[in-house]
Amino acid sequence: MKTLGIETSCDETAIAIYDSKDGIIGESVHSQMDMHAEYGGVVPELASRDHCLKIVDVLEDALGNLSLDSIDQIAYTSGPGLLGALLIGESFAQGLSTALNIPLIPINHLEGHLMSPMIHNDLIVKKKKLHLFYQYLVSHILL
Repeated sequence: MKTLGIETSCDETAIAIYDSKDGIIGESVHSQMDMHAEYGGVVPELASRDHCLKIVDVLEDALGNLSLDSIDQIAYTSGPGLLGALLIGESFAQGLSTALNIPLIPINHLEGHLMSPMIHNDLIVKKKKLHLFYQYLVSHILL
């Protein structure tokens, strides 16, 4: 099963394709760091506009030689994050999901951080090292 993941919660437009058999088979990230640097931090309106401009290119780069028709489901960051930035990713995901007639899965940004190390690491779960990831999650919230 191939899942297309879309992340636009702040100042990066990121798309990855994850295959349940082969792992990550495509990915692309567009960073807005240089654009926001002159302001000393992220400007939400500029972030949203840049997501609009770049998301199609990021998708095409992540797909590489894969066809959109090979995607079985779409996951997207539903929050928390910058409202306008999240709206771009969600709208794009909804459009693709509708056009391809495939499931759409909203993902909580912080839960994604918490669970991502466990995608390929049964050792973490077996050794009950989840507290390390809870600590990371709390530190991410406090920043």
